[in-house]
Amino acid sequence: MEGEPPRAGRRTRELCARGTRLYDVARALRDDHTRALDTVRSALEPLRAELVAQELESIPVARLKDVTEGRLRLGAVEAAGLTSVRAVHEASRYELRQLPGVGQQTADRALAAARQIARAVAETVSVRIDVDHPEPRTTALVIALQRLVEAGPELRRALDAATRLDERLGALLPVARPASSRLLMALAGRRRRDGALAAVAELHELVADPAAKDVRLLIAQASTDLLRPPVSDIEAWVDFELRSAEYYSQLAEVDGHQPDLAASEGFLPAELAERVHAQPLDDTHRRVSLRGYQSFGARFALAQRRVVLGDEMGLGKTVQAIAALAHLAAEGHSHFLVVCPASVLINWTREIGARSTLRALPVHGPDRHEAYAEWGERGGVAITTFDTLHTLPTPADTSPKGRKPRGERPWGERPWGEKSKGEAPTGPTPGMLVVDEAHYVKNPDTRRTKSVALWTERCDRVLFLTGTPMENHVEEFRTLVRHLRPDLLPTVSNGTAAAGPHAFRKSVAPAYLRRNQEDVLTELPALVQVDEWVELGVADREAYDRAVGDGNFMAMRRAAYADTEKSAKLQRLRELVTEAADNGVKVVVFSYFRDVLAAVEQALEKGVFGPISGSVPAARRQQLVDDFTQAPGHAVLLSQIEAGGVGLNLQAASLVILCEPQVKPTVEHQAVARVHRMGQIRTVQVHRMLATDSVDDRLLTILKNKDRLFDAFARRSALADATPDAIDVSDATLARRIVEEEQRRLAAEAN
Repeated sequence: MEGEPPRAGRRTRELCARGTRLYDVARALRDDHTRALDTVRSALEPLRAELVAQELESIPVARLKDVTEGRLRLGAVEAAGLTSVRAVHEASRYELRQLPGVGQQTADRALAAARQIARAVAETVSVRIDVDHPEPRTTALVIALQRLVEAGPELRRALDAATRLDERLGALLPVARPASSRLLMALAGRRRRDGALAAVAELHELVADPAAKDVRLLIAQASTDLLRPPVSDIEAWVDFELRSAEYYSQLAEVDGHQPDLAASEGFLPAELAERVHAQPLDDTHRRVSLRGYQSFGARFALAQRRVVLGDEMGLGKTVQAIAALAHLAAEGHSHFLVVCPASVLINWTREIGARSTLRALPVHGPDRHEAYAEWGERGGVAITTFDTLHTLPTPADTSPKGRKPRGERPWGERPWGEKSKGEAPTGPTPGMLVVDEAHYVKNPDTRRTKSVALWTERCDRVLFLTGTPMENHVEEFRTLVRHLRPDLLPTVSNGTAAAGPHAFRKSVAPAYLRRNQEDVLTELPALVQVDEWVELGVADREAYDRAVGDGNFMAMRRAAYADTEKSAKLQRLRELVTEAADNGVKVVVFSYFRDVLAAVEQALEKGVFGPISGSVPAARRQQLVDDFTQAPGHAVLLSQIEAGGVGLNLQAASLVILCEPQVKPTVEHQAVARVHRMGQIRTVQVHRMLATDSVDDRLLTILKNKDRLFDAFARRSALADATPDAIDVSDATLARRIVEEEQRRLAAEAN
């Protein structure tokens, strides 16, 4: 019958042939991937060996005694000039035996001890790619990694599918083959015939699956990506600069050098960590690969259902939240809600669109009710602000005391806004509620806290995000726990926090996960760049429109700071600095404009050094940098970008904030290089403040197309380094072009 597996003969042969072709495609991808990995490992090995050798050079040869518990006599070895473990490790057995006073036993023991120390050192070293000092061996590594990066996140899905097919078809095809011939079936014993028919049935189910065609295309595309010829040196380095995080993620996977497991899992108890690992994480709706600790964070949110994710800034809390939402979407949930400060609403919208297939819908401003109604009807991820949340209809009460178990209420139960007599209008219950910058709801008496509390009560899954270390703010944490897991309140006390951060985290492990940069940075790049998009406020928008009308390019660039009380850029900047202060991180704020730096200084009030400007003498500039460097803990240094971007060493900072994009990319690059340079021991984060529907948008669009890429290529040559003005876009030409385009855009909107 149609749709049933054939029992023997031609149709079975065709089925086996199709299965064999699918099997060959799967095997080919695995082989192609293995070759790509081998190429990376071959390029990586000499770099790792050099790092290990440098470490062994610093270890005195006397340490070999520790490995052999003092049974090794090294006097003759040291007398011969072998004073470091490296010298012994690189010597052969024959060479050691030639030393006066060194016998066979001493030579063998010394070599064995040196190799043991070398293996231990090899587990701790991490290869860093220095983009400012490329050399042939590093270039070879970047080129090898580029092939894996270019294959994209789909490569992992293709490999997983290929592995499953390889294993399943490899077992099925030999068993099913007798069924392809009536003669073979006649000659086979009953057990083999039964096995062959069962294998044919399973093979038919596998090959006839409508998804099999898509899987084959996915695998074939991945193989094509892996078989592309290597790119040129310049292309590889430019690509590395544009997406270094993906290169380091691939490097960590190939290298197998992972951070301390307990630290990367937030020091959770073993039983809880096992439960989190057992939680599946579907990537069907995700467009980005996760690092190991990020995957664990997303699984933690799903497994524990109502939690605080408190990773230190820069570790990707947003990506982990999106991964959790994408998994729930794959399970059939259709409605999700993100609540955040207005300053990051645009960022959330862009991140969801870039990193998932989920539909992002801002619910904010005068059209918020229409947007909310559309979300109710069509689903997706609604993104709203703390101040807007209280104006939206809440979900029906699904708490245990209510009428239904917790879970996502089917939208079709009641049209949006419809209510029965005496009942308030209700909205859909989100499959997950995400609250970003959750420390905003630390005060239980505020309206925003009460609104969040109401929604939290009526959602089954809730994820709070905050970079503030909660062990330093116990009362704030008690407020958050009261929303999520009131049963844990007795375990949260100042005494628990006083026992240390690890003890605190273990005591509240069911609802709190935090990882620090130093715990997981072995698989992160040394530079993380983040675009912080905001919407101009009313006063800033009026100032911007006036500047456009006047054709004043410089006024357009700084209009976002016109209203210092309500500036969206300043608000987001304050949030970043506050979080940096909570984590003891030093910050450098760059702007082209003195008046913008003055507005930042007024907004921050304390702990601020500078500003450094062109009118400040060189000696005074250095004194400001020295004072900033020597300040204990957190501090902020303000600087005009062209004054502080050259000649100063700012590596005490690990957070850079650019108040506006620069016309010349080289200026921005040089400023960041003041912080991200040799001697920097932390990952450097660069946050660029950008306003939508403004000169920022237009400037980035132009520079990202041809000019910025050309700049990245040109910086590879000595001539370009010597004459940066020759490769930058003409200020006057670019300004005139942007002003004219903005004037046309605003005129069209007015009509």
